[in-house]
Amino acid sequence: MALDKDFHPTGTTNTDVLSDADVIDTLNDLLESSRDGEYGFTAVAEHVKAQDIKTLLLRHADECRGAAAELQTHIRQLGGKADEGGTASGALHRGWVAIRATLSTYTDHAMLDEAERGEDAALARYRKALKQNLPATVRALVERQAQGAQRNHDQIKALRDALKAAG
Repeated sequence: MALDKDFHPTGTTNTDVLSDADVIDTLNDLLESSRDGEYGFTAVAEHVKAQDIKTLLLRHADECRGAAAELQTHIRQLGGKADEGGTASGALHRGWVAIRATLSTYTDHAMLDEAERGEDAALARYRKALKQNLPATVRALVERQAQGAQRNHDQIKALRDALKAAG
């Protein structure tokens, strides 16, 4: 997802990079999203039956934890304080996963639907961040993490679609 350094989504030609405070806010938003991903993948993994799916989901949870640690490091390097916890919408989503898992119609397919929904939210946050004029080192980090979120999304979607076709 390499973007031209002169990319300006608002159509402006302003080449000023965001202030450190704005970059910290953006990174904190992504940090909350990474934590939501970690918690969400873990919650879904608790409810799936197939061991291979559980293993994949727990690996994605670990990747999200690693992404969060990277973001925290960058926030501190910029003199900021990392936000604690995830987002309210992430907590609501995890609650819905737990409710859906208790329903009699619960399936691994349904849990993968929820995991994909969570990754859709993460991708939207990364796309929003990449529309900003971030410093080069931060942009590289955000692009790399966005690519990871896209890979997670695509893997979950492919697995969900395969389960649907098999069932």
